[in-house]
Amino acid sequence: MTDLARPPAPARSALRRAGPALLAFTAVRLTGIAVLAIWSAANDKSWHTLLSARWDSLWYTRVADLGYGYEVHLPNGDLHSNLAFFPLLPWLERLVSAVTPLGYADAGLAVSWIASLFAAWGIFAVADRLYGRAAGTAAAVLWAVLPVGIVESMAYSESLFTALAAWALYAVLGERWIAAGLLASLAGLTRPVGAAVVAAVWVAAALALRRGDGPRARMVAGAVLAPLGAAAYVLWVGGRTGGGLLGYLDVQAGWGNGFDGGLAFARFVGDKLGDGGPGILAGIGLIVGVALVIWLYVKCVRQRQPPPLLVYCGIVVALALCASGYFGSKPRLLLPAFPLLFPIALALARLRRSRAVLVLGSVALASAAYGAFWLNGSGPP
Repeated sequence: MTDLARPPAPARSALRRAGPALLAFTAVRLTGIAVLAIWSAANDKSWHTLLSARWDSLWYTRVADLGYGYEVHLPNGDLHSNLAFFPLLPWLERLVSAVTPLGYADAGLAVSWIASLFAAWGIFAVADRLYGRAAGTAAAVLWAVLPVGIVESMAYSESLFTALAAWALYAVLGERWIAAGLLASLAGLTRPVGAAVVAAVWVAAALALRRGDGPRARMVAGAVLAPLGAAAYVLWVGGRTGGGLLGYLDVQAGWGNGFDGGLAFARFVGDKLGDGGPGILAGIGLIVGVALVIWLYVKCVRQRQPPPLLVYCGIVVALALCASGYFGSKPRLLLPAFPLLFPIALALARLRRSRAVLVLGSVALASAAYGAFWLNGSGPP
């Protein structure tokens, strides 16, 4: 058994250990919602609607309510099909709505809010296992204070996916292969980027097999389980559309989404720089943002994060930055790349507690203000 594969702590003591991180995470998210409510009221908008019934939230509730098959034909000929949205979140919305008085939209909010807590706990657990409790707490709070952290409180699938991914990686680090495979399979039913979790499980299993560590049968079983969720949905979409293995890609193409290695994004940034005026500032901001993400990933490599984390994070970043589509989505698509936060979390863990609290508190207020401004403006697609 490796050092990382020490036996897990009992659930009660593990929750007690994570308690301060979860309380801080909750405080940050409640602050974001409070600022959103005030900002929305000043703009004659409903904070509840912005969180539960706008943009992708509507598509998820339509799947929960009507099932698959809903389509929107756009004037330019594009076809937006709800087959683009993976099924786990709407399944949970339907389940929660069936056993509570909540409608699908509020059920989506409930799932997202609960999942965000489990995501924060999973991020804490991974960072705590690798770098200690202070770094784990800082990592969970950093995830909460990201500029687009308000998405964690929306009826979107980011919180659910991040929770499944974080706990799958935690299971991988503990060499609990069946749990890792099942969680990876569920992540694959949540978002297309579930492929990153599958790859992490496969890499970890391959390395463990090469070392000769642990029960071989469980490793193989976990590796086999990992892709089943994503594969089942993609094959089902292909059968439904008649597109076979490429059917899901055709559905995404109808939304203007694809993988072009970042060419479309580069052209978008170039257009901003060429627009003059505010466009130049936006273009420079995008370049700085991409450079920061790449720098943080290099720091993760130099930090010698375990290979499964580097593989997972690298794929999430690559899919977010190198995909075509609506470019305003990219910060949101990077939310699951939580290992990027670990170098910053370690730096914060080395500060005196009062200074770390001051830094994170200031960033939390800025994040709350930005989230309220963003959702009352362009918001996520």
